[in-house]
Amino acid sequence: MGFSTIAIHAGNEPDIATGAVSVPIYQTSTYAQDGLGKHKGFEYARTQNPTRLALEKNISALENARFGFAFASGMSAIDAALKLVKAGDHVILGDNTYGGTFRLFSRILSNYGVEFDLADTSNIADLEQAFRPNTKMLFVETPTNPVMTVTDLAAVSELAHARGAKVVCDNTFMSPYFQKPINLGVDIVVHSTTKYLNGHSDSVGGFVALNDEEDAEWIRFVQNGVGAILSPFDSFLVLRGTKTLAVRMESHDRNGRVVANFLAEHPKVQKVYYPGLTSHPQHELAKKQQSGFGGMVSFETGSLENAKKVLESVKLCTLGESLGGVESLISHPATMTHASVPKETRDKLGITDGLVRISVGIEDVEDIIEDLDHALS
Repeated sequence: MGFSTIAIHAGNEPDIATGAVSVPIYQTSTYAQDGLGKHKGFEYARTQNPTRLALEKNISALENARFGFAFASGMSAIDAALKLVKAGDHVILGDNTYGGTFRLFSRILSNYGVEFDLADTSNIADLEQAFRPNTKMLFVETPTNPVMTVTDLAAVSELAHARGAKVVCDNTFMSPYFQKPINLGVDIVVHSTTKYLNGHSDSVGGFVALNDEEDAEWIRFVQNGVGAILSPFDSFLVLRGTKTLAVRMESHDRNGRVVANFLAEHPKVQKVYYPGLTSHPQHELAKKQQSGFGGMVSFETGSLENAKKVLESVKLCTLGESLGGVESLISHPATMTHASVPKETRDKLGITDGLVRISVGIEDVEDIIEDLDHALS
């Protein structure tokens, strides 16, 4: 079956009790049992919920994964995946990753004996040097947030597996519509469902998708044991969102390409980060491993003062955290998403005070360009 068919139907069987086409919101904390040890597959809402189960089946199918688990946020999903490592294990983390992921490693996991090093995962030679005998996991984000560096997932998966390490990929920016990491050799895929999977800026959630049964059982145990579950209502909202994922991503991609080309030609813009531009250093790799380029674009204005003028002058684009909604969102990574990353590291990666990131929405693209042109001018 095609992607849209799967997105609309996987996990979305009509309700047995009523025939409802949309999966109901099972807003319950517990379930009546017929007798001791006799239930209908649901015992307690932290452990199982029919609405959440429908979403887990849906996103798993979209990622070509056998197992999937929905969490209360993208960070709780990443945290659950990282519970596959223990004290004394070493993890390689991509050097340009979401600030919250870096904070989880540097401020939390490091307190519990998990060792980690940063590495440029787009450079195979450098990455190879980062492996140690106790390296158990490689965590990558591609394209990276916010400078859109692309990692060759097939190559790094082969490298890691040869050294006995699992590969985790944050696929939030591309969604399973444009990129399927498991098909490229990745072991575990994580998402912030808050972003493109939900697509309407009205839900916070996360997801873990994988194929290994033993690892899946541990993630299931963590999900129940820790309890950072996605609520029935949020599960309903994301399940509604994935039904239109294909048409939304096509629109984000179409607008993203136009906006990136506009910015690349604008005299007030010094540099544009977008894998869809032929000037991007990994453009050919992006074409090979992605089926589209998406709607995330970053651009350099030259200074904090210039960035501030742009961010405070837009009218259509909304200044705020997050991304992936139908509306265009604009942000300042250095003081927002990546504020927890040391300044020297940010500067090295290109996350300067003048860098602006835009999540291009699905409005009429002429209106987006007019808004950006006004703010830049």
